Amino acid sequence: MAKGRVTLPIETGMDEEIKELMERLGADAVRNSDGTELPEVASELFAKVYSTYFPARGDNLWAKSRPNDRTHFYLMSDRVTALSEEPLEIDIMSGYFDQQVKPDTTVDLERMWQAHDRTTGALLPFDAWKLGEDQRTVTILNPQIGHVYTVNFFAQQIWDSTQMYNYITNDWHLDPKREKEMPFDVRVPESWEHMKQQLQVWCEAHPEVDVVRFTTFFYHFTLVFNQVGKEKFVDWFGYSASVSVAALDEFEAEYGYRLFAEDFIDEGYYNNPFRLPTKRYLDWLDFQHRFVTSRAAELVRITHEAGKEAIMFLGDNWIGMEPYGPHFPEVQLDAVVGSVGSAATCRMISDIPGVRYTEGRFLPYFFPDVFNPEGDPIGEANRSWLDARRAIVRSPLDRMGYGGYLSLAVKFPEFVNRVEAICAEFREIHENSGGIRPANAPFKVAILNAWGRKRSWQTHMVAHALWYKQIYTYLGVLEALAGLPFEVEFLSFDDLTEGVPNEVGVILNCGSANTAFSGGERWADPKLQQTIRKWVAEGGAFIGVGEPSAHAANGAFLQLSDVLGVEREIHWSLNTDKYFNETVEHFITRDLDEDFDPGEGAGDVFATSSDTQILAFKDGSVQIAAHDYGLGRAVYFAGLPYSSLNSRLLHRAIYWAARREQRFELDWVCENPACEVAYYPSERKFLVYNNTEETQATKVFGGGKEYHVHLAAAGYHWGDVENEAI
Repeated sequence: MAKGRVTLPIETGMDEEIKELMERLGADAVRNSDGTELPEVASELFAKVYSTYFPARGDNLWAKSRPNDRTHFYLMSDRVTALSEEPLEIDIMSGYFDQQVKPDTTVDLERMWQAHDRTTGALLPFDAWKLGEDQRTVTILNPQIGHVYTVNFFAQQIWDSTQMYNYITNDWHLDPKREKEMPFDVRVPESWEHMKQQLQVWCEAHPEVDVVRFTTFFYHFTLVFNQVGKEKFVDWFGYSASVSVAALDEFEAEYGYRLFAEDFIDEGYYNNPFRLPTKRYLDWLDFQHRFVTSRAAELVRITHEAGKEAIMFLGDNWIGMEPYGPHFPEVQLDAVVGSVGSAATCRMISDIPGVRYTEGRFLPYFFPDVFNPEGDPIGEANRSWLDARRAIVRSPLDRMGYGGYLSLAVKFPEFVNRVEAICAEFREIHENSGGIRPANAPFKVAILNAWGRKRSWQTHMVAHALWYKQIYTYLGVLEALAGLPFEVEFLSFDDLTEGVPNEVGVILNCGSANTAFSGGERWADPKLQQTIRKWVAEGGAFIGVGEPSAHAANGAFLQLSDVLGVEREIHWSLNTDKYFNETVEHFITRDLDEDFDPGEGAGDVFATSSDTQILAFKDGSVQIAAHDYGLGRAVYFAGLPYSSLNSRLLHRAIYWAARREQRFELDWVCENPACEVAYYPSERKFLVYNNTEETQATKVFGGGKEYHVHLAAAGYHWGDVENEAI
């Protein structure tokens, strides 16, 4: 049996089970997890040994000796309304967990704190409010009746967010020996020197460890808990916990202007990625990216000098370590490992540049929330694998693994059997493909939004791969593309200053109005509109999903309504009559044998031209439309949540928009949308895989030939181009 490419989580007290599972799964590496220790047998397994390492937490002896070195949040109080002219008291800690954060009142309050009249948007002068003796009550001295007030305050982080989550999830509070870990700030020179020294000492003390798995480096993504210890808000991309007095001072010295609390609070939205990023916020991201990567590079150098590999977990304290940022390759990490929650998150990991290999941690995590009598670990494993496999085929992860408590997983032998089969299939993809990616269409597909490359495979996400009603409609576009035969590039609006890159064949703009992903005010730029119109008219292709190019101005809501052939009714043009003629048959919808599912997509969409082809229409609204524009083409979808059928619709739409529909069956495709195929020209092989947990049969078209394939539930088949055609 082939072995390798698999990392197994292990823990103490399971020596014989570990040896057996390593053999069955073909694992060539073992690891501990947050909350488990490596057993002594680890050094005897003739496998790579990974060990988690936390540079900025887990050393409470140091943290307690340096109480002012904590990392910090910028937080906003509740919105409180003044109902009289009497002084208004605001408890700034209302709604926050006082075991996680506490107000930092040792700083210059005038410089670091702020109070706002949120009714007018005005910043209150410093003498218009005061902090009470309890260090948590702020009094607005002369409020206006009926106005809403908030306080932006600087807060110490006194309990690490991830450890707190694990405390809650895994009942760590029942262990009296387990301390609450206090994070400390790498910006403090003494703490930075301590981090370097401790890593050197740790490397020397652990000769059995081959790979240091940094989890991650210094600043945690925004994760704040409420007064009863439940999650209050989360932003996997949030930088509000990366602030410090020293950082703000250094930023001002370098950039020539100062950032204040409101630059991070952002009216209470905290610059989440759905907001159009301001120049000030982008400057901060660039500033922290350069700083964090420079510090991380030093820790990696220490690790390498100790003869060990350095890999980064893409999660927890990853802020500043932007994997698609310009300075990330300078860190010289050996690898990145991340949690695979979908095809999109799988591509987010596998496409990262500047590392020797990538590794995916598959679901389910071996935690009690899944591994219990009511849980469904096999179902979760299947869903995780089927989602990820589509992406792995297109852009292979080099390694895979799992995490958590192995002692829980072994209580479910059928689950272990399924994992064994998944590991074998993962290796088979690598072996049969010859290490070469399958063939793609001869042009790039570009996702256009305000973030561009920085958020490659990360758009429309709130908390990594968690489902939200408001995002699945648009995240489905990313999920579909992750497994389709296209090279995908992420462009910002600024990237089009000199025109559309030559290699781009199709541009997609997807999202709700006034978000960074649709573009909002960026569409007020006439030059941007002109660039895309000219490009499409000369033969380019544009696909919009939801409210593309949405910005109400100059008599239009969708600024590219002329290109798309549709417009959205926002109740400003109800007096204008609209007429619809639905097109019965079209290349794009040829596989649509049921009602189209637009998710929570836009409604009240109407055709603007008689030559707009309406391909799906429901409840008085256009759901799919196709439109010729000069020599180019455009396609509109009201929404596109992920499903096999919607993925096929997008596949066909891209081919039609690129005027390549005559090549659709020549370029390798399955007749059955529940199945997909990848073709490897150099190997003269193709891989057909069933994306469902039901048996499927399909014809496979490619290179002018036809193949018939029957697949088991979640099954796959490797075909030989020369020998299997009918």
